[in-house]
Amino acid sequence: NKNDKVLKFYGIFFDLQGEKLLGSLGGMFSKTWKPKKTRPINGPVITRDHSPTRRINHLEKREKLGLNPAPKAQSRSREPLPESADAYQRVEMEKAKQDDGLSDLSDLLGDLKNMAVDMGSEIEKQNKGLDHLQDDVDELNFRVQQSNQRGRRLLGK
Repeated sequence: NKNDKVLKFYGIFFDLQGEKLLGSLGGMFSKTWKPKKTRPINGPVITRDHSPTRRINHLEKREKLGLNPAPKAQSRSREPLPESADAYQRVEMEKAKQDDGLSDLSDLLGDLKNMAVDMGSEIEKQNKGLDHLQDDVDELNFRVQQSNQRGRRLLGK
């Protein structure tokens, strides 16, 4: 799960004691050092979709994906026309078959549209989380650069 991976990333960050250790070592060589923090690390932003129109239960999702096929309503049963049927009856029969096919296609396209809308909203949520994560990664990168620079200064003296 992506949320678990993001939470693990932040857990690792908060477990790091590098800045504290470097700050305490600084006192042995010179005055103590406090890292510059341009902004706080806020942690992950996990949002939940509470929109009732977009919430679809697990079985419906599986059904739409074809993983749990539900019995579909049978199309109107067609009896083969007798040989004596005229051309008009045959044309009407063919039109009815095409209408059934188009109706099934319309239902399928509606399901695909709903799935695409759901995927779009999920991608938007993921992008917002990634934007927030990028800000935190930029801050961490700045802090690591500052810590490395301080460590090089301490070792160079």
